[in-house]
Amino acid sequence: MDISKKSADEIDEAIEEESTKKVEATLFVSGKFLTIQELVALTDVNPILLKKILGDLSEKYRNSGIEIVNQNNLWKMDVVQEYTWIVNRLATGNAEFSKAEQETLAILAYKQPMKQSVLVKIRGNKAYEHILKFVEMGLVNKKRIGHTAELTLTEEFHEYFHFNTLESNKSETGAP
Repeated sequence: MDISKKSADEIDEAIEEESTKKVEATLFVSGKFLTIQELVALTDVNPILLKKILGDLSEKYRNSGIEIVNQNNLWKMDVVQEYTWIVNRLATGNAEFSKAEQETLAILAYKQPMKQSVLVKIRGNKAYEHILKFVEMGLVNKKRIGHTAELTLTEEFHEYFHFNTLESNKSETGAP
């Protein structure tokens, strides 16, 4: 089969485009400096093409909030210096849930349905505040049972954290 020059160029462009996406995704996820050898091993991109792609990505992100950093032939995708305060704010606990709230919610998600009194014994009195917040956000149902309450996750919890519920999995697979 004879491949025309145009179709060979189209194949090369497609390979370069796919390789660029691999390199970009690898730099985005790694969060650390990587050597050329590491990038080749992770992406399976030819080293010559990889160097071209790194230059192209550096140019692509030149006037954005993201940059491709090259220090002593180590490569990393990072937030430009003037916006690092945003990342620092997110990383230092000003996120939507504190670490303690995340831990409380994780225990509840793992053990649900569970009694509020059991959760408070595990997590301490601060759990009352956490539960109140989760109920107000619609993530947790609280149903009075005797002297305590039973806690369960809501459908909103599953939507919020992008979890598929058992019922939606059944309907998608056709299971009864």
